[in-house]
Amino acid sequence: MWRYAPALPVQLATSIISLGEGMTPLLPASRTGARIGASDLLIKDEGLNPTGSFKARGLSCAVSMCVELGIRKLAIPSAGNAASALAAYAAAAGIESHIFMPQDVPQSNFIECKAYGARVTLVDGLISDCARIVAEGTPREGWFDVSTLKEPYRIEGKKTMGYELAEQLGWELPDAIFYPTGGGVGMIGMWKAFEEMEALGWIGPKRPKMIAVQAEGCQPVVRAFNEGAARSRFWDGAATVASGLRVPKPLGDFLVLQAVRESGGTAVAVADTELIDAGIELATEEGIFVSPEGAACVAGARNLLRDGFLKRDDKIVIYNTGSGLKYLEAYSTRFPRVSGGETGKLGGLITPR
Repeated sequence: MWRYAPALPVQLATSIISLGEGMTPLLPASRTGARIGASDLLIKDEGLNPTGSFKARGLSCAVSMCVELGIRKLAIPSAGNAASALAAYAAAAGIESHIFMPQDVPQSNFIECKAYGARVTLVDGLISDCARIVAEGTPREGWFDVSTLKEPYRIEGKKTMGYELAEQLGWELPDAIFYPTGGGVGMIGMWKAFEEMEALGWIGPKRPKMIAVQAEGCQPVVRAFNEGAARSRFWDGAATVASGLRVPKPLGDFLVLQAVRESGGTAVAVADTELIDAGIELATEEGIFVSPEGAACVAGARNLLRDGFLKRDDKIVIYNTGSGLKYLEAYSTRFPRVSGGETGKLGGLITPR
């Protein structure tokens, strides 16, 4: 990621806290593409970042700036992966981190944060409740609030996804980008990157259709898009197995909607059953085990190709924002362990004699 350091806010090389984030692979998915009706389908696999998600980009940049500015105590509300990334980069920087996550956060995120030495508080509620606790505690505890878009640095790290994609495609952007949209900062960052690269003369004015993908159980941006609203309304009863999409009111919703509309894109929601199926199918067909959020984009692409919004020969890039290995609870519903032995049957549990 730090190959783009001149376009990032950190001034001193000695301030950079890096664990090897960025330049994630752009993988062809020809079998899945053939099945869903796309002749040129690519997966940008952010699950291969440190701590297993794209959140490493934003937190590498933010924590590096904290080092440069002399900040020593950080706090973050998170649905899971941002917490893991902050805990890791804070540990690498020798900075104190305070994590607030929903009680039912994926186990991998909880264990990671504890292992990295973070102060972890599990909250009986959603990420919005965690954000309220951080906001209330910041002036009292002297934390620097690393909440999404409440500081200017995480988006700078995330915009490098746009720089990388352009570089990997020979400075020609694709026809469509599918992005799993919880907070939506990755999409906002990429939209900013495209503007910067055009100003630098690296790309032309062409922009991909930006497609925001949410879960049916939490789709405030989709509802706002369909209503023609500039901002979303709080989504009551938010529920989905894709924990990163369980954001009932994104702070930067108006910027996501702006990018979607200006690009001629759209916003779609998929059911939990659809996204889990799509994740398993992609893993089976391509050997790429994606997060439920990334899987939602595969299901969304299939639906938009079927409905004619996209053409078969469009170059389509799906962003997988995290590793499927961080969501074993979600996928385990399809793969329960066999409770009893079935001697001699391939695929079952063989009991030794």
